Amino acid sequence: MNRLRMTRGNGGAGDPGAGRSWLGDEAPTVDVHQHLWPAGLIDALRARRRPPCMHGWTLELAGEPDCEIDSAAHDVDRRAAQAWEDGLDIALVSLSSPLGIESLPANEAADLLAAYHDGVLGLPGSFGGWAAACLSEIDPGALARELDRGFVGLQLPATALLDAGGYERAGPLLDLLEATARPLLIHPGPAALVAGGLPSEGAPSVPGWWPAVVGYVQQMHAAWFAFRAYGRPRHPDLRVCFALLAGLAPLHGERVAARTGDRNVVDPEVFLEISSYGTRAVDATIRVLGVDGLVHGSDRPYADPARLDLGAAAVHALRSANPKRLLYPKEVFHEVAVVASA
Repeated sequence: MNRLRMTRGNGGAGDPGAGRSWLGDEAPTVDVHQHLWPAGLIDALRARRRPPCMHGWTLELAGEPDCEIDSAAHDVDRRAAQAWEDGLDIALVSLSSPLGIESLPANEAADLLAAYHDGVLGLPGSFGGWAAACLSEIDPGALARELDRGFVGLQLPATALLDAGGYERAGPLLDLLEATARPLLIHPGPAALVAGGLPSEGAPSVPGWWPAVVGYVQQMHAAWFAFRAYGRPRHPDLRVCFALLAGLAPLHGERVAARTGDRNVVDPEVFLEISSYGTRAVDATIRVLGVDGLVHGSDRPYADPARLDLGAAAVHALRSANPKRLLYPKEVFHEVAVVASA
């Protein structure tokens, strides 16, 4: 049974009795994009001897400078308090795809993915989660089991969905999402896997912010157009959400029209979350796509939630009404309407 159709109470993230009902007269307030590493995942990363791995709180990744992780950022009680202060009913956490866990050999990925999934399901009721999937050996059955356990949908790294071959390889996973009416979140993947991730891999002069500002944005920009060219034709009913405003790719609609003759068509099943951007970028995207396709995401703990000067109606749409449409299929709204009128 889809956990999103149940009532949330005071249990863990996998407890069907955790907060208010997701289906009611008032839509919940949702952050669709956060990261919180469960203790089991941290232990599994510390047990590794090659990237991705951790030494204490130092994270080592292929293609990025080593970085120090703030331990408080992954403290569950602290993050639950932040969610409350942010006015959230639910914060959806996902695996940090730049770690590259999804692309590890299946025998290496398995323990890390299990630690992530089990840990997220043990979080307090203010948290939900996106499932993750191994990409070196595609297993839709494993994904189905995680969806059945209560995950809202699947997150995949943008690096897996940059061309027709990527959509072919991930096809069985995306077919399952379509069949079960679950959404896909496309998130930046490892910076080392695409050009522009680093100016010169391992160079000491590389600014620590370079992958997030250059590589990740380039990935999302490419993923936006790859979905348009390859993803949507193959998966006509898939609901998909792009992290970080798809690297502002929608703002290039005029250039696309000039070079291809195609006009900018708004896809009602495509959403963009707004993490790391503010009023100007969000407003510009709304001017291109309209407000209905944007959803609130913060990318905590790596960024703070945006404070948007767009008016109460637009903020409500991003934080409540639009996430509800992302997470629920149209058929659920129809069921609710039928029950309500009975």
